Amino acid sequence: MKIPLNPAIRWQKSGSAAIGSAMLLPAAVLGVVVSLVGGCNKQESHSPDVWAVVNGTEIRKDEVEKYYKTRINPEAQETAPEEILSRKLDVTEQLINNEILLERAKKLNLEASDGEVEDKFTELKSGYTEDEFQRKLKDGGMTVDDLKKDLRRQLSIQKLLNREVAAKVTITDMDVTDFYNSNHNQFNVAEAQYRISQIVITPRKDPMVRNRKNDDATNEAEAERKAKMIEDKLASGADFAQLAMDYSEDPQTAATGGDLGYIPESSLNAAQTNPNLKRAVLSLKPGQVSEPVVLPDSIRILKLVAREAAGQRGVNDPQVQQMIRDTLRNRKEQLLRNAYLAVARDEAKVTNYLAEQVIETAGKLPEAAKPSLPATRAPGSPAVPAPGQATGTR
Repeated sequence: MKIPLNPAIRWQKSGSAAIGSAMLLPAAVLGVVVSLVGGCNKQESHSPDVWAVVNGTEIRKDEVEKYYKTRINPEAQETAPEEILSRKLDVTEQLINNEILLERAKKLNLEASDGEVEDKFTELKSGYTEDEFQRKLKDGGMTVDDLKKDLRRQLSIQKLLNREVAAKVTITDMDVTDFYNSNHNQFNVAEAQYRISQIVITPRKDPMVRNRKNDDATNEAEAERKAKMIEDKLASGADFAQLAMDYSEDPQTAATGGDLGYIPESSLNAAQTNPNLKRAVLSLKPGQVSEPVVLPDSIRILKLVAREAAGQRGVNDPQVQQMIRDTLRNRKEQLLRNAYLAVARDEAKVTNYLAEQVIETAGKLPEAAKPSLPATRAPGSPAVPAPGQATGTR
């Protein structure tokens, strides 16, 4: 039985969403407005499969369809044509924004190098076997060259935003104090909490396992040997988070170094929590690692990262300070990203032909509404990066 998690905390990451948040604007509305302004007197001819042009660079239907396909659930009920068109307008706008920012990155000599692209490609590929990786590419309608092109674009935009936006954000001590004074109730801990990380080993084959070593125990004997191997590595000084990323068989926490976030004491006392897990957690001091805990469905190795006592946490608490700084930085970066993109958009010459067609046909575009690629990706399976998707690199 798993310890109940706090998903809001578990998914906290360091500023890895710089690209995604920059691209996700109210795209459909923006596209229509831009097209109405710039398209009424258009004189340029274009191929029907050109859905947008940015400073002379064409964005074609097949590219939009390719990224649109990564966003749909192939087992979902059939979507109304209007909804499909709205989503394709969103994707088109994101590709437009990406192209605008990529051109800026090139002008500032911030385009990602071949080495940076290869490093990110290797990192992305490392979680799959060769057959799995090729299947993912095929399901996404992409080639290796397509993927590397998209990675170069994402990395280049990320470098641009890091320099032009993130580097200009400053958080002062007064900012932190003001935020705390206005939100001090947020830092009143109602009950003791335990920040826990885990390495999970299961005695069965699991197709959803995703760790850096692609290591998966398939029976009880293998699970016991694997637990002993990890225990020995920890005793030799190996880093817990790195071992979790390499060997943990929990698809939800392996990528984050096994981090479960903060578990309230009431969750440890809940009926569904295995008593062995509770005893293991309560026996640890911050920084300590447990012996392998044998459960009916798995073997777990736990690390108590920190323990938070109940009560009001002060503004000088290091974790409070970091939490406030992260919150303020994320807010300011989001504001600056939106403003930076708006200015870049104003300075670019953009025509969104898809948006123009939607207006001209009063939303009746049955051909554009139909995906040109079959949707074969299994629900929940990872896809190759979509435009503007965060890559996790800063």
